[in-house]
Amino acid sequence: MSIPTPSAKRTIGWMGIQRGHRARPFEWLMEKFIFLVSLSAILMVFLIFIFVAREALPIFFGQMNSAPVQPALPVEEMNKLPKEKLREYLGLSPAKFAAMDEETKKLLMEARLEAQTEIPEALRQNKDAMLNTTQWRYLLQPYQWTDYDKPEYIWQPIGQIHKYNIMPLLIGSLKTTFAGLVFAVPLAIAAAIYVSQLARPRWREIIKPGIELLSAIPSVVVGSFTMLVLATFLQKVFGYQTRLNAFVAGVGLSLAVIPVVFTIAEDALTSVPRSYTQAALALGASKWQAAWQIVLPAGLPGVFAAVVLGFGRAIGETMIVLMVCSASVMSWSLFDSARSITTTIAAEMAEAVAGSHHYRILFMLGALLFAVTFVTNMIGDLVIHRLKRKLEGKR
Repeated sequence: MSIPTPSAKRTIGWMGIQRGHRARPFEWLMEKFIFLVSLSAILMVFLIFIFVAREALPIFFGQMNSAPVQPALPVEEMNKLPKEKLREYLGLSPAKFAAMDEETKKLLMEARLEAQTEIPEALRQNKDAMLNTTQWRYLLQPYQWTDYDKPEYIWQPIGQIHKYNIMPLLIGSLKTTFAGLVFAVPLAIAAAIYVSQLARPRWREIIKPGIELLSAIPSVVVGSFTMLVLATFLQKVFGYQTRLNAFVAGVGLSLAVIPVVFTIAEDALTSVPRSYTQAALALGASKWQAAWQIVLPAGLPGVFAAVVLGFGRAIGETMIVLMVCSASVMSWSLFDSARSITTTIAAEMAEAVAGSHHYRILFMLGALLFAVTFVTNMIGDLVIHRLKRKLEGKR
């Protein structure tokens, strides 16, 4: 068999490069297409956040006024006001104010004056009617409203005086999310350890698809089952007074969180090298000891990532919490009703007038929810990287 000369090798290599270049254009197009698809997904998330933040900016900057009784200026005062003061008085954006003619501005001032004169006298005598409840002090701190004995946190966006305190919604979101994670995380991780390390292949093929199929059940079905079946059963078992509460919502929420945590945790534990388990068994450890003391610590970064994603799934769930409990009660007890941020947005967005203070408040809640999930994921990512470096022996 003859050995190719160096010149022949160069010729063969050049021919291979030429064939690679002829096949390269299709691969190059597919590579760019996949890159554009991934980039467009990131861009869409960014644009959604920009839209939500833009609609919420008037609340963040204190540019909205929800007081039903406001000072009304006569039309004759229009030319005496500075343009910026007039624009704020009419509640217009700089672009709309610049594009509007003087006659239209006069009509707006007349309409506003007429609206203020039609306010009932009883409402005018109410000291709360002059409060701008979109200010941060009323959004976060309690206030003693008329006919109340003490300062209260109240979310009541309808009525003559709008009350927009968001603390009951924040606490309601935390209560339902916490209850859901308390039930979901231990069960999901225990199932992941059993399926990946202890179960026989036959049982593994049954249990794993069965748990993952829970994610295919619509949220409205889980919510209906929780409201009609679990709520009554749990009330009989624990004997609390309120049938639909944050505890029941958390139990229903766990049914939606378990598949997410289980799938990611099981993949993380399965990816741990089998040599770890074999070495532990060779030293006399039982299967349970090897799974608990060797495999679980080695797969801890992936398990923690599963918990973080489960948190995001729980705090973003809408339908289950909306069907089970939707009363905005300021209480830290799990056995009282609650209302989360997501359920508030879903229930009230269709009724809010576009551009109104209620509309802006709902978008502000959406921006806060986005920020909370973003910060949580960032912290989770930092903790995961630190755990990986610790397991690898790096500092």
